[in-house]
Amino acid sequence: MPDDRKPARTPAEPPAPSPTHAPPIRTLIVDDEPLARRGLVLRLAAHPDIEIVGECGDGASAIAQVHRLQPELMFLDVQMPGADGFTTLGQIPANEMPMVVFVTAYDHYAIQAFEASAVDYLLKPVDEQRLAQSLERVRQNRESRAALGHCSQLLGLLGELSGRAPLELDEALQPDALEQLQSDDRLSVRDSGRVVRVPLHSIRWIDAAGDYMCIHTDDDTLVLRATMRELERQLDPRRFPRIHRSTIVNARRVTETRPHNNGESYLRLDCGQELKLSRSYRDRLPLLQ
Repeated sequence: MPDDRKPARTPAEPPAPSPTHAPPIRTLIVDDEPLARRGLVLRLAAHPDIEIVGECGDGASAIAQVHRLQPELMFLDVQMPGADGFTTLGQIPANEMPMVVFVTAYDHYAIQAFEASAVDYLLKPVDEQRLAQSLERVRQNRESRAALGHCSQLLGLLGELSGRAPLELDEALQPDALEQLQSDDRLSVRDSGRVVRVPLHSIRWIDAAGDYMCIHTDDDTLVLRATMRELERQLDPRRFPRIHRSTIVNARRVTETRPHNNGESYLRLDCGQELKLSRSYRDRLPLLQ
C-alpha cells in the first residue's frame, strides 16, 4: 500500500540576525550647475548608506548649510562663481568641517585637493565605478574619524582635569598619568564658562557652601560653582586630605592639633584658622598617623 504519511518536516532554522548598520552618511552636494547636482543625486541613489540632506550652488550657501545641517560628507565643486571650493573650505570652522570629496572638470586640481585634506576628488562627468571607489574611501575615513574623535575626547578630558592643553596620546598612556595630573602645581576649576587656576601652595583649606565651593587662599577666598568630588579628583589626597564631609585641608598648612569630644579634633593652620577634624576622616591626615 502506498505510504500516505507525510514526511517529517525539518524545523525551520531561525533567521540570522540582521547586522547592525551605521547611521546613513549625511551628505551635502555643492555645485553651481543644477544638472551636475542632479546627476550626482541619481548616482548616489544606488548607495543606500548615503543620505542627501541638502544641495546648494555657491560657496556662501555651502558655508551656511554646513553650519545648519551638520553634514558628515560634502561633494564640493572646485569651480564656482564667487568663492571657489578651496576658498569655501577656508571659511568653514574646523569643528564643523565634514569629509570632503572635490568634484572638478580638470585633473590638475587633484594635488591641490589632497593638500586641502580632501578624502578624494572626482572628475566630471562622474563615473559610477570611480564614485563607488570614492565612497569606500569615505566609509573608511568615517570609521577612522570616529575612533580618533573618541580618543581626542578622552585626551581632552584628561587635559581638562589638569587644566593643561589636551594631552598627547603617548603622554596619557604613561603608567603614572593620573598621578602626574594630581601632582600638577595648580587646581583648575570650571566656573560659568571660565577656567580658574589656583596655585596649590597658596590654598589653605576648601569648604562647601551649598552648591558652591569656597577655596581659601593666602590672598583671597574664591567662591566657585563646583562639587567636592570634582576637586577631590584633581587633588593628591596625601597633600589635600578630606577632614570632614564638607572640608579639605592643605596638610602642609597644619601646625598643631588638639583633641575635642567623641574622638574629634581641631586643626590649627599657619594662618590661625581652626578646622574640625571629623572622627570618620581621622585616618586621612598623615600628620596624625
